[in-house]
Amino acid sequence: MTLLYRVLAWLPKPVRDRLVKHKELLKFAVVGIVCFVVTNFVNYGLKFTILNDNPVTALGIAVTIATIVSYVLNREWSFRTRGGRERQHEAALFFLISGLGVVINSTPLFLSRYVFMLEVPHVSLLAQEVADFTSGIILGTLLAMIFRWWAFRKWVFPQSDARPRVVRVGRRGARLVRLGEDDEAA
Repeated sequence: MTLLYRVLAWLPKPVRDRLVKHKELLKFAVVGIVCFVVTNFVNYGLKFTILNDNPVTALGIAVTIATIVSYVLNREWSFRTRGGRERQHEAALFFLISGLGVVINSTPLFLSRYVFMLEVPHVSLLAQEVADFTSGIILGTLLAMIFRWWAFRKWVFPQSDARPRVVRVGRRGARLVRLGEDDEAA
C-alpha cells in the first residue's frame, strides 16, 4: 500500500472513493505542493545566504530546480502509465508548457498591479499585499494548475496506458500489475 493510500485511509469512504477515482489528478496536486515547497525552500535559502543582493536570480534558480523536480515526479508518478512521445520530445513539451504556465501564473498579478493599480501609493500597503497574494498566489496558481493539468494530459503525456506498470516485488514474490488494476491492488 502506497503512502498516498495510507493517507487516504483516514478519510471518510465517500471522499476516499472520489479521490481514488481521480488519483491521477490527486497525484498531480501532490506534486504541485511538493514543488511549491521546493521553490520556496530553495528561493529563501539562496535569497538569505549567497544571493542576498539578487532575489530575482534566487527565484529563477528555485523555479528551474522545482520544474525539473516536477518533470521527474509527474513523469514517474502522476502520469507514470501515460506517454506516447519520445523522451526528448516529451521533456521539451513539458518545459515549454511549464514556461507558459509561469506566464499564466503571472498574468493576474500583472493585471492587479499595472491595470487595476492595486499598488502603493494608489492603495495601502496592506491592500497591495492582499491583492498580490490573491491575484498571484491564489488565482494565478489556480489558473496555471488547470492549464498545466490539461496541457500535460493533452500534449506531453497524451496516451493513457502507454507505459506498463512496474513489476512489484512483495512478500509473495514478483507480480506484474496489469494496466487496468488499481495501485492499491498491487
